[in-house]
Amino acid sequence: MTDVGEQGVWGRSAWPAWNPAGSGSRAARVRGVVVLSLFLLWPLWEILRPDGGGLDAAVGAVLPLYGAGWLAAMTIGPRLSPRRRILLVGSLFALAVVAALLRDGPLYLGHAGLFSFALAAAAWLFPALWAVLLGLGIGTAQALLQWAAPGPVHWDLMGGLFPAVVIPVAVVLLIRLVVQLGQAREEIEALAAAAERDRLARDLHDVLGHSLTTITVKTGLARRMLESGGDPEHALAELRDVERLSRQAHSEVRLTVSGRRRPSLAVELAGARAALRAAGISAVLPPSADRVPAELAEPFAYVLREGVTNVIRHSGATRCEVLLGDGWLEVRDNGPGRNAARPGNGLTGLAERLRAVGGRVEAGPVPAGGFRLRASRA
Repeated sequence: MTDVGEQGVWGRSAWPAWNPAGSGSRAARVRGVVVLSLFLLWPLWEILRPDGGGLDAAVGAVLPLYGAGWLAAMTIGPRLSPRRRILLVGSLFALAVVAALLRDGPLYLGHAGLFSFALAAAAWLFPALWAVLLGLGIGTAQALLQWAAPGPVHWDLMGGLFPAVVIPVAVVLLIRLVVQLGQAREEIEALAAAAERDRLARDLHDVLGHSLTTITVKTGLARRMLESGGDPEHALAELRDVERLSRQAHSEVRLTVSGRRRPSLAVELAGARAALRAAGISAVLPPSADRVPAELAEPFAYVLREGVTNVIRHSGATRCEVLLGDGWLEVRDNGPGRNAARPGNGLTGLAERLRAVGGRVEAGPVPAGGFRLRASRA
């Protein structure tokens, strides 16, 4: 159940909006209408009970209209506009008044339970606070009518006013709350599933993008060496490294899917050195990552991996430099530069990771030439 305006059961403008008639199978909808119809046996019994004097023709004409209106309010009412809901519930109260006056007069209002059904419809369709205030107003008006009626006060009828007003409003509001909590749980589950899909896509991009790029570079290097009659031992070493990287990538994918992968900045530095060397790019890297705070080490590892991958794949650079500070990391190259106006999935994923630890990512060409990727604490 979605409340428009102020959220929550007590929102002043929280008009409940959901589609009970459109949910579930047709058989389930029919069962729901049958169950609701059974509740109408109570006011019908009040008319037909042996000591009630039988069914008056006028009352018999009003009751079907009242029952049909109440069923419409409980089934299709939540799909109506606020103005139509007010008209529908107002018609129910008007029919209840007519039935009461035709049957026994004003004293019958609290006795037959017709107002209870109208109040239940109001609690189902109106903002919760409106339903509570309406119930208080109806109960007070009924009590005043019975108090002001000629003759002795019917205390048995007065005593029945409280449950006739409170029970329908309280029960329906409780049902509304249960429905709202159930839908909120479904929405939370859907959001959690979407977030997990986004995490998996982002992590797989980071893992496979770098690994496949390195594998491509190393296999290309080995192929060129073999084609040119170079050192076969060197080519075999590159191929062995490709095999190791493939096994490592497979392991990382499994850890990523299970959510147990935790990259190391020191390991990424070593991997960046090997990947840049295989690509024929001169690498200037810091000797260690000891200066980086612990909370930034993991996101910086992703930044380093993505930055080096982009240098190898897109930059056309001959030199790559990685700089580390207490709360920042930069990956620079001397290539012709890349278009920073359209960041890819990798940079978008890095921005999400850095935001989670209060950081930010900047990417773009530098005035002296080349491209810079910078991650820092905001």
